[in-house]
Amino acid sequence: HLSRTRLLLHLVDILPPEGNPAEQVVKIIHELEKYDPELARKERWLVLNKLDLLLPEEQAAHCQMILDELQWQGKVFQVSAVTGEGCRELCYAVMHRFEELAEIAAMSPPEV
Repeated sequence: HLSRTRLLLHLVDILPPEGNPAEQVVKIIHELEKYDPELARKERWLVLNKLDLLLPEEQAAHCQMILDELQWQGKVFQVSAVTGEGCRELCYAVMHRFEELAEIAAMSPPEV
């Protein structure tokens, strides 16, 4: 169930078939806020997917353009689901974050 989610991964195609990827992120954020404001406040990481659609020399600049437009302050991962590029790093980072959150929860007093 979504309410038990500790971390949201916002997966975005860097070259969507139509529209601007930053605008799509904003649209999803607004939908999430309308659906459940508490869920919208949870930690969210941005995962820019389909890196393989750009030439290597274009990737960093294109991704930075999206981040600048969003004024994104959270964690960001660049991946290609097709080639697997960046996926291992993302998985390890998620696993590490879950371990950190478990440690924090273990040290916190139980909720009444």
